[in-house]
Amino acid sequence: MSQPTIEILRECIPTFSVLADENRLLILQVLFDEGRLNVNALTEKLHLSRPAVSHHLKLMLDAGLVQVEQLGKERYYTAALDEAGRRFQRLMAAFVADGCLNSALPED
Repeated sequence: MSQPTIEILRECIPTFSVLADENRLLILQVLFDEGRLNVNALTEKLHLSRPAVSHHLKLMLDAGLVQVEQLGKERYYTAALDEAGRRFQRLMAAFVADGCLNSALPED
């Protein structure tokens, strides 16, 4: 595996780490499906406590998977997948270039 591929994999570590948790995947799915939500609205849709949702959102924010917007006293979160998606595209292209993956991916 080439050094550029290793570097891209390193860049992906924070995203992979955050996505390794089922609760964070669920939060990401809800935000993607529902759009902008505050912690209270997210808590109502999940089986998690408000502090747990806040904790997960902080980790997701640090990894760049969500964005936050302050409106008055409330913070609203949205899914932010563009950066991670571009990183994953670069990773897949590097895998193909290194011969780790066929350029034609199998269909589901």
